[in-house]
Amino acid sequence: MLEGLLDPRRWALTFENMGPFWEGFGVTLKVVAAGLALALLLGTLLGVFSTTRSRILRGISRVYVEFYQNTPLPVQVLFMYMAGPQFLQVMTGAAQPVRIAPFALGALGVGLYHAAYVAEVIRTGIEAVPRGQMEAAQSQGFSRLQTYAYIVLPQTFKIILPPLCNQALNLVKNTSVLALVAGGDLMYRSDNFVSLYGFLQGYIVCCLMYFIICFPIAMLGQWLERRSKARPRAKVIPGVTDVASATASSAGGAAEPATAGKEA
Repeated sequence: MLEGLLDPRRWALTFENMGPFWEGFGVTLKVVAAGLALALLLGTLLGVFSTTRSRILRGISRVYVEFYQNTPLPVQVLFMYMAGPQFLQVMTGAAQPVRIAPFALGALGVGLYHAAYVAEVIRTGIEAVPRGQMEAAQSQGFSRLQTYAYIVLPQTFKIILPPLCNQALNLVKNTSVLALVAGGDLMYRSDNFVSLYGFLQGYIVCCLMYFIICFPIAMLGQWLERRSKARPRAKVIPGVTDVASATASSAGGAAEPATAGKEA
């Protein structure tokens, strides 16, 4: 089988059957978008819970994070695939188990799983903001919710953007778990092609398509990391910066004669 990797006939047949690969590529992108949105929303909420004074909210966040971080994603997705329809049957009172669409299953699976990791990233970012800023905001009349919304979280997101990009990268690759439940994603289409023809070219194409998604995210993460380490520059404000520069220059010029007089 390895000898056929360079066989032009196999590659020609692979390129003739690119339609299913592109369909799987589109499904993967949709699952990534929905799963990432869920992970960010739920992860931010759990991250805030983990830094509050309430023991109940901190306990909820801790239990969620520990459960999802210490159980494998394939097991979680297979459990939702097998038990989810039965739970929905009980909740809705339907006569038969309610089928869950593969797209919803994939988005929920990777979204709930990565929300645990996003929560830890958010918690670390919030704890990196000096405690005195929250106390200063509350002393000025801000409520705790307003302090998080206007003071803490905007600074937190600047700190956590690089690790969030890493989580997005991992989420993209973890969407391949949908192949276990016939989710119609890129990995599932590749498995079907290799099973039908026995050509490893299908997996090579699959890798290249995942690379198309993951490489820009990796580059974005590296750029954000370099930017976070760079020293901030003063903003140039017309009419204000010029006056400040002129004042500083005149003050420096006046200080030179005085220094010269003292030396004389």
